[in-house]
Amino acid sequence: MTFEATPKITDYELLEKLGSGSYATVHRCQKKATKEIFAVKCVEKSKLTRSSVDNIITEIRLLRRLKHQHIVEMHDFLYDDKNIYIVMEYCNSGSLSGFIKRRNVLPESTCRFFLRQLALALEYMRENNVSHFDLKPQNLLLSKTPQVVLKVADFGFAQHIELGQENTTIKGSPLYMAPEILLRNCYDCKADLWSIGVILYECLFGKAPYSSKSLAELMEKIRLLQKIEIPQNTRISPECEDLLTRLLQHDRQKRIDFRDFFQHDFLDLRHAPCEKNFERALEIVREAVEADTRGDLEQAYHLYCESLQFFVPYVQAEQDIAKKQALRARVRTYMQRAEEIKHALTGEKPPTQSSVRNALTPRLLYQQLHALSHSSPALRDGLEIGRQGELYAHEGNYRAALESLKTSLGSLVPLLGQEPKGQRRELLHQQIQAWMKDAESLKSLLSARDMQDDKDIPNSHNTHSYCSIQ
Repeated sequence: MTFEATPKITDYELLEKLGSGSYATVHRCQKKATKEIFAVKCVEKSKLTRSSVDNIITEIRLLRRLKHQHIVEMHDFLYDDKNIYIVMEYCNSGSLSGFIKRRNVLPESTCRFFLRQLALALEYMRENNVSHFDLKPQNLLLSKTPQVVLKVADFGFAQHIELGQENTTIKGSPLYMAPEILLRNCYDCKADLWSIGVILYECLFGKAPYSSKSLAELMEKIRLLQKIEIPQNTRISPECEDLLTRLLQHDRQKRIDFRDFFQHDFLDLRHAPCEKNFERALEIVREAVEADTRGDLEQAYHLYCESLQFFVPYVQAEQDIAKKQALRARVRTYMQRAEEIKHALTGEKPPTQSSVRNALTPRLLYQQLHALSHSSPALRDGLEIGRQGELYAHEGNYRAALESLKTSLGSLVPLLGQEPKGQRRELLHQQIQAWMKDAESLKSLLSARDMQDDKDIPNSHNTHSYCSIQ
């Protein structure tokens, strides 16, 4: 669609066109007074239907209210006899859709980097009872300033909808639309979670799970509840697969809820890269060095590992090469010191596999609890799996150690809730707390190790591509 004449705004100079839709075009523009660069959506009034008028009104109303670092900001709103103009923040690195197309598939760490930002935007939207209903890679814009920042755009289909509230109006893009919307059933705000699952799948594997040649083919796959498969010869972490599976549940009642989504281990929003968390990492390191200096090695080990949980996401997000290299070196130092301390705590240098069982004597806590477990085979099995995790950690096989500890905790935690008050319950509680702390530390070491070989977030080339618009 093109305008009969290029739209004009008195206070802005329109530059090149970035995209177009059925009733609007988007241009890059410059504010004459300040020379600032923006994007402007130019909507031709004569092309508007009743529903598109509603979409425009919704978008303007929401963009005026929503102020968040991962949501495109509206700077101005103007109109004349022929057009409506929505002046927005300009995102200089295109969209996530273009980013995926240039690379075909993205490393899991890059997927987490983008998904974490999308989750932060969604968390803010839910706090304001706003659902987007058209989340897709084309509507996720990228801005490099100098870090690559993802921003949610195009709120034309969005609406205020509270948890539990339902709707029946068809909204969104079919490939990313939740099954309950496509099948014209009632839907609620959890439709956005399905869309996020489709986006994550496309980032990981290069195409949406129900990629189809036609809408009829797509509808048939949805209607038959066709199972969504992880492509063969691909490997993703258990945390990533768990989140993907729980997002892409056809039945919205079985789909992950927002609380569990925001708290999911794959996202790890608690350690999301920001200045506040970087300061927290520095504070924890200072505490680790103090504990190390006074000889409290076990405390120092856990503190070094805890600092890595904050440092690693920050390093992955850093786009300045010199800063990234300096941060990598710092992380490598803390990781190596943590591993040195871990070996020191077991009384040996890195052990050979044959020496592990003789070198690592079970902690007194484990011995006491194991002695009390004979009347409960489930408790004994859970303890022995956790013990195996300790042995794997001693060998330096942190990934196997972490999986064993998670399996053990998965059985021991429910048993704690059933255990009557007494010595065994108290010991079990202490053992669970100890292994939870060990698991967190192992996770930190693994993420730091992986980061050393990771390509992190590729530089985003400047491009004038933009989101698809209505």
